[in-house]
Amino acid sequence: MKIVLLGAQGQLGLTLQQTLPPAGHEVIALTRAELDISNESQLRARLSEIKPDAIINAAAYTAVDAAEQDDLTARAANAAGPKYLASWAAENQTWLLHISTDFVFSGRMYRPYTPTDQTDPLSIYGRTKLEGELHVRYLAPANSLVLRTSWVYSQFGRNFLKTMLRLMAEKDSLSVVDDQIGTPTSTWGLARCIDAALQHKPAGILHWSDAGVASWYDFAVAIQDEALRAGLLYKAVPIRAIPGTAYPTPAKRPSFSVLDKQDTIAQLHCAPEHWRHELVKVINAMRNS
Repeated sequence: MKIVLLGAQGQLGLTLQQTLPPAGHEVIALTRAELDISNESQLRARLSEIKPDAIINAAAYTAVDAAEQDDLTARAANAAGPKYLASWAAENQTWLLHISTDFVFSGRMYRPYTPTDQTDPLSIYGRTKLEGELHVRYLAPANSLVLRTSWVYSQFGRNFLKTMLRLMAEKDSLSVVDDQIGTPTSTWGLARCIDAALQHKPAGILHWSDAGVASWYDFAVAIQDEALRAGLLYKAVPIRAIPGTAYPTPAKRPSFSVLDKQDTIAQLHCAPEHWRHELVKVINAMRNS
């Protein structure tokens, strides 16, 4: 199978380049410089040249707060790009896996969100990601999968884990929001799900995150505990739990965005590990790198 991986320099793209199985697969990993998905003519020409059997779209504009002032750029990457991809995929009978986000929900449900639950994004980032989902499902309903995920982190790029490690090394104390609830998701766990999806090629919408539930405060405390244990940090700092109102951001976040993964487990025969176990794996990978 010939697979095109878009967003190759993002944290998920870098992980997938290490984890996609080489046997029987040819992976063509493309950065934005090599293929800008918001450029339809470039996209059509490049994909028609490669003729992939599957496309993984891990390319996105993910600067949630910056999107509030840069909606045109966010929409180009998160909505127009998936639209062009889905159109080409439908015309060429190519399976498309499109990565989306828990930010398409409002957070008012207070039970795990299923793939069929009503979407109601609170931010421009969430709205542009939802637009991308709708394009993908409308234009390529029989050969596309929208895979929503949440709170993604890894040893690569910029993410909550790396920000916390930097601040814990620099600061005497930290304050972290404790009333936004979701599930951290390691790119390594997400990559396992994507591998299973490549084998089954389902169509529709599915959810994936690591198992369990946490607040950002819980996640920060666990990061410090595991980093101290692994020797990535040499001192503990006090971490204070604060409400989201004490840390206002340009973009509103869903207060609850736990994702229901039962359909994913049933269809892909792939079950997530608890987020704390995945965190240990990533921390150890950082220590050994």
